[in-house]
Amino acid sequence: MQLRERRNISQFPASISKLNHGLTVIHQYIPATPVVVADIWVKAGAIAEPVEWPGMAHFLEHMIFKGSGRIKPGMFDEVIENLGGMTNAATSHDYAHFFLTTAGKYLSETLPYLAEILLQAKIPDEEFYRERDVVLEEIRYSYDDPDWVGFQVLCESLYQYHPYGRSVLGDEENLLKYTPNQMRCFHRTHYQPENMTVVIVGGVQEEEALSIVDKSFAHFSVPDECPSLIIEAEPPIIETRRNLLYMPRIESSRLIMGWIGPGIDQLEDAVGLDLLSVVLAGGRCSRLVRELREEKQLVINIDSSFSLQRDSSLFTISAILAREEVETVEKMITDHLERLQSVPITPEELARCQRLLCHDYIFSTETPGQLAGLYGYYQIIAAQAELSLQYPKIIQQLTAKDLKRLANQYLCPEHYAITVMQPC
Repeated sequence: MQLRERRNISQFPASISKLNHGLTVIHQYIPATPVVVADIWVKAGAIAEPVEWPGMAHFLEHMIFKGSGRIKPGMFDEVIENLGGMTNAATSHDYAHFFLTTAGKYLSETLPYLAEILLQAKIPDEEFYRERDVVLEEIRYSYDDPDWVGFQVLCESLYQYHPYGRSVLGDEENLLKYTPNQMRCFHRTHYQPENMTVVIVGGVQEEEALSIVDKSFAHFSVPDECPSLIIEAEPPIIETRRNLLYMPRIESSRLIMGWIGPGIDQLEDAVGLDLLSVVLAGGRCSRLVRELREEKQLVINIDSSFSLQRDSSLFTISAILAREEVETVEKMITDHLERLQSVPITPEELARCQRLLCHDYIFSTETPGQLAGLYGYYQIIAAQAELSLQYPKIIQQLTAKDLKRLANQYLCPEHYAITVMQPC
């Protein structure tokens, strides 16, 4: 086995290595568990798709499990399940990832199968057209979910230039046009070593883990080149963008408001917005929950979240409420944003929210699967898995002055996108 480079980073509990062909491997040995998680991350999410191929990355995720020339459809699942393992996958805008949980002693028997279907996916014609029906049904089913519809309309309104505005699932019209050869081209273009990170966490020591990865990921497909996509930066919103939907089968109204935040290259600002989401609607003591739900009972539920992304991240506030309260609640939310911009939060409130987020971070690093996901996510969107350790440190360093600045910079009470869904 030849390593191009190996990094041991101070205080980072995992090692980061790069194999000779460019594949990144992250490993952490946890002797207390017999379980090992292998999580393979690929820079092949929806933002890698050509404009004319929306939904290709997610569709390919399905087709990966149809096997290779040697591994027939259904054989991969049979092998993994017979050895007591579990596997799954997910596709987002920034990545696709495929993860395997198994007993440490079986990693050498299971990982080669996962590696082969990833690197040598055959994408048989007959399976392509059969699985396309499954994906089309998934798209149709998503339109029966009012929360998915509202969120997607909000993203399309917010991201009018960046591909974050496109659905990861794609659309029925385009999916019906795709051919197996187009998917093979997309696969051979993006499923290459320089675009992939293998994370191994659990009860397998580093030398053994690297040896298994080196043998399993030795043979990649011959590279191809699918149509390129030029990603435009999303300009600031300078207006209020409104969308009104009338939805069947919902009894209460819904609203979701969104703002564009910084990407991973401005991690401190991004973490600060995560903290502001807790200030606004993180638990019963948060500002919006306390006033709008607990005291005035204007909403059935209200929530706020920040989604860190590679480029333009997303800050949202959503609520379920009565039809007649929509206008009032929207106004009260923007009033709270104005208050954040003018009045610093108290030391007690800041400490409470910092404590909540730091505890959430601790709870999200308890299992091998959680750690593998954390390392892989930061490696794929920032090329620095070690940034995952900075999150709680940044949280603790943020001040009331910092949060006031971030509220002014990113959470304008006059410039945002809003989707309101009303019962038919």
